[in-house]
Amino acid sequence: MRLIPPVFALTLALLFTASSHATPGATNDELEKLLADRGLLNQIDQVRQSVSLKASELVVNAMGFLGSPYRRGGNSAETGFDCSGFVRAMYEQSIGLILPRRAEQQAAATQNIDKKDLQPGDLVFFNTMRRAFSHVGIYVGDGKFIHSPKPGAEVRVESLSVAYWKGRFDGARRVQSSAVDKTPAE
Repeated sequence: MRLIPPVFALTLALLFTASSHATPGATNDELEKLLADRGLLNQIDQVRQSVSLKASELVVNAMGFLGSPYRRGGNSAETGFDCSGFVRAMYEQSIGLILPRRAEQQAAATQNIDKKDLQPGDLVFFNTMRRAFSHVGIYVGDGKFIHSPKPGAEVRVESLSVAYWKGRFDGARRVQSSAVDKTPAE
């Protein structure tokens, strides 16, 4: 059974509350006052900070695996990682979300975003095998991403502006918790 993620539930509640009490001519100031009166602005801020903190934790956790070896089909530090196994392991360990196993499946299960809207923790996809979404990495900020690139290499950080990656860029995606499974409760 899937549970509604807290961020989604809070957003729905805010929309319902605002729409049920706002007059057709209500301004943004009136809406903010209504939300403030109900104590919802603080809750929105807390959710925003929580999401940002989780993305930061994800990136910091991923950085801890720099130097881990590449291994086709690998999904752990002990055996090594391929690109999608690395991304999947980082999301599961850091946020508790289980992404699909293959890069193209991860692309299909996530929300398309503009490259200019990339935030730490978002996914970046590349065409490295003459097919769309054949490689994936995690955006870390400042135009850089972390990934497990290829046989004989190790998990590393690279720039999106390098000609090789720039020419193969397939798109950016954001992981929505409603699109993936939560890890089972222990």
